[in-house]
Amino acid sequence: MDGGTRPDEALGLDKGAGPARWGYSTRLLGASGPQAWDAPVPGIPRPPSQRKTPPEHRDEPPQDRPKDRPGDKNEPEDKGKPGDKNEPEDKDKPGDGKDGGDAKPEAGASDNKKPDDEKSGKKPMSRGKKIIYGFIGLLLLATAITAAVLYWLHSRHFETTDDAFIDGNISQVATQVAGRVTRIAFRDNQEVRAGQVLLELDPRDFQVRLDQAISQRTQAQAQAAQARAQLGLQQANLDQAQANVRVTEADLGQAQTDLARYRAIDPKAITKQQLDNSTSTTKSAAARLDANRQAVSGVRAQIEAQRATVAAQDAAVVQADVAVRNAQLQLSYTVIIAPTDGQVTKRTVDLGNYVSPGQSLLAVVQDDLWVTANYKETQLAAMAPKQYVRIRVDACPGVDLDAHVTSFQGGSGQVFSSLPAENATGNFVKVVQRVPVRINFDDLDNAKSKCRMAPGMSVDPRVTVR
Repeated sequence: MDGGTRPDEALGLDKGAGPARWGYSTRLLGASGPQAWDAPVPGIPRPPSQRKTPPEHRDEPPQDRPKDRPGDKNEPEDKGKPGDKNEPEDKDKPGDGKDGGDAKPEAGASDNKKPDDEKSGKKPMSRGKKIIYGFIGLLLLATAITAAVLYWLHSRHFETTDDAFIDGNISQVATQVAGRVTRIAFRDNQEVRAGQVLLELDPRDFQVRLDQAISQRTQAQAQAAQARAQLGLQQANLDQAQANVRVTEADLGQAQTDLARYRAIDPKAITKQQLDNSTSTTKSAAARLDANRQAVSGVRAQIEAQRATVAAQDAAVVQADVAVRNAQLQLSYTVIIAPTDGQVTKRTVDLGNYVSPGQSLLAVVQDDLWVTANYKETQLAAMAPKQYVRIRVDACPGVDLDAHVTSFQGGSGQVFSSLPAENATGNFVKVVQRVPVRINFDDLDNAKSKCRMAPGMSVDPRVTVR
């Protein structure tokens, strides 16, 4: 094939199926030399198999390799020496990994193929650097292990939980009588003292009942006084009856003496009429004595009956007095006072509302506060009363409050739930239970001055167990 013959003509190909269609190079058609080996067909990128360096030129320095022919539009033009940052990385080279590192050459490739780092101008990492980097890695690993061990040794002295909150006594204030609210003497969230007036209801109905009870008590007292007067009269009658008995006894004694005298003297000295009169007088005196004694007994019975009447009237007076006190108590219920010191919250009543007995009107949060921490049962092994506790309230970051363990609830929270578990029925799944632990502040007033606290607020307790 002479120099004027086209490659497609030499192969017997159609003119239209020249290099632009088949993408072959002059090297494949018998050309020789570096220029012929790397010369691409204009407008057609070289296949990967044609981009390999020929065996006879693989050991040549990169700068001695022939450059692509000018005019090749699809082949990037070399703008610098091998290893420059601007040189695009050939991702189609066989054997290259995604990370651009060294890779073993494909089967059948030459053993003299240079690594990718050498092709791109990067020097391989020296042995000294590898040792230094390995030592740094081991040092970091040892530091992490040491830190983990120190943290474990430190944390084993404490028991913490996120299931903890501020707790306190909340008094629900309700009305004891029905009525219409006529006055509200507090503001929302106001601090109040025990006995302070909070609400007032309409007292007129209860005042009328009180007046009626007072009048009934007065009437009962009058009737009791009358009964006592009757008792005194009966007592006087008794005294009179007893006096009559004594007079009759004296008369009887005189008559018996006269009769005895008459019987003792000579019958001829007295007449029979005188003896009969003396005998009659004696019997009459004895009969009067018996009558007077019966009168005394009757008066005594009347006195006992009158005493019972007096007792009944006294009971009526007591009952009337109780009715008065009850009316006064009902009237006092129209004024609702604070049951204890605390803060008024959760008001559900307004001026003019009609309230019924037992209806909750507001709540008073007492000043005494503590912490209820629900620890897992596995955390209670080393806990004991009086252990120091550090409290951190979520609402006051950075503030530490001193406290101590006070007591443990006599059962887990599940035992006192509305629907306790029935472990004897069905399949059993063991679940770690939580036990409420009461924690009291060492100085509650000081704690309140450092942080605003209220029941229900989340806290982070840390109990020092060792």
